Amino acid sequence: MHDDILKLALELSRTTGEKIGSIDKIMVKTQILSMNARLEAARAGSAGKSFAIVAQEMGEVTKEVSALSADLHSVIAQNATRIEAAGRQMTLDFRGNRFADMSRNAVEIIDRNLYERSCDVRWWATDSAVVNAAQTPSAEAQAHAASRLATILRSYTVYLDLWIADRRGIVIANGRPDRYRGIVGRDVSGAEWFRKGLATATGDDFAVCDIERNAALGGAQVATYATAIRADGAENSKAIGVLGIFFDWEPQARDIVRGVSLSEEEARDTRVMLLNASHRVIASSSDHMEGEIYPLQTTGDCGYYRKGDRLVSYALTPGYETYRGLGWYGCIESRISV
Repeated sequence: MHDDILKLALELSRTTGEKIGSIDKIMVKTQILSMNARLEAARAGSAGKSFAIVAQEMGEVTKEVSALSADLHSVIAQNATRIEAAGRQMTLDFRGNRFADMSRNAVEIIDRNLYERSCDVRWWATDSAVVNAAQTPSAEAQAHAASRLATILRSYTVYLDLWIADRRGIVIANGRPDRYRGIVGRDVSGAEWFRKGLATATGDDFAVCDIERNAALGGAQVATYATAIRADGAENSKAIGVLGIFFDWEPQARDIVRGVSLSEEEARDTRVMLLNASHRVIASSSDHMEGEIYPLQTTGDCGYYRKGDRLVSYALTPGYETYRGLGWYGCIESRISV
């Protein structure tokens, strides 16, 4: 719609200019006729005196019309320029606001998804098989816990693996030992997810780490959530271990950024991104952008700005339910010709 208004304004300016140009050509011809008429009247002497007066008046009228045409052309040109500028700004504002809304929607979708992950880790940490493996460690208890984790993974396909670590930071069970070998016995005491999970105050709390590649999981990008496993599974009892769950980030995030509703024309010159709090690209509709620090310039939680031939729209995550988010942004960069 906004593009149609701009095209209409430009077409009106062009058509008006052409018509004024035609009027000017007619006035030039009229002036020549008036001049010729005065010459012929002069040759005719007294017989052409009255005709000379008419020719003179015709010349004056022609001058007035030409002056009026010049003024009209100037006014129309000025207004057409203003209309064009307003139309271009209107188009820019419309696209900027639309893409900012779409950026917000993209980051909201991923945070709604991650909110569910925060619920999962707190729920599964109270599972009796998980609690028993950490509370009364034995080969039988750990095998049962691994079987229980495997059952969960068959239903929740968005996870790569689930790990149970004892209080010392030694992994005692995982859900996919056939796929990821050598996990049991691994020392994760220095891992951020373990330290933060062990430090959670109650069973209602959880820890979440930024997106990173996990070498033990085939180098896959993961979002890791953790919480303490507590004695008897009670909300306020002491921590006896940690449950870590590894969300398969890359395919889920890729589907979100590539699923943003863009026209074919828009998609050719647009990239949709998710940025972490440091503006590092953690998902993109374009390839080969992982790890790039995007030079985002924000003046609020949501907005847009122009940078050269690029329009950058962005939105800070508002979080979802009890999940505050990690300060991530949805961001859409598009090429503009206005």
